[in-house]
Amino acid sequence: MIKRVSDLILSIFGLVVFSPLLLVLSVFIKLDSPGAVFYRGARVGRFGRPFRIFKFRTMVEDAEKLGGASTPEDDPRVTGFGRLLRKYKLDELPQILNVITGEMSLVGPRPQVPWAVELYTQDEKTVLSVRPGITDCASLRFRDEGRILLGSTNPDKEYFEKIHPEKMRLSLEYIRTQSFWLDCKILWRTLAAVVLGRNADKSDTK
Repeated sequence: MIKRVSDLILSIFGLVVFSPLLLVLSVFIKLDSPGAVFYRGARVGRFGRPFRIFKFRTMVEDAEKLGGASTPEDDPRVTGFGRLLRKYKLDELPQILNVITGEMSLVGPRPQVPWAVELYTQDEKTVLSVRPGITDCASLRFRDEGRILLGSTNPDKEYFEKIHPEKMRLSLEYIRTQSFWLDCKILWRTLAAVVLGRNADKSDTK
């Protein structure tokens, strides 16, 4: 209950504070390339319930028909302004709306696409017991995920080989140790990494 209430208060506050920035970014997205402002991809949430995520569109229209779910840094589907949004993680800001509607939390394991969830082991399905989040320790560790997949001819396959195992380990660790203060620490590290440019490549949550 404390987590949900704090999510609501901080998300509504954030929506009000960032609304001018969201408006400006929306205009630049429309000017940069044809297509919708938001990307509404299918994701799997708590208890396996599907939902549509809110993200600023960073790729060309109908990008899902042109490639996989994983995105290398050199992916040709990414637009010019989209690269800027991805670099500073600004494309994630609209997920505040998913937090307000209760589909996501500020902190929690990142939501995955349906086909990826179908590949989860029984143990990995534990991540579906909590609301997915905008950020967590795994997100901080793999903040430059696109760079790891740079030059890949099969990004989805390499994601599951190089990134997924450690991300899942960190997500399961978060679920076992989650607390209000841990969430505060993760939010601070996220703020430091995105706004202050500090190194957030730490796996520990102590």
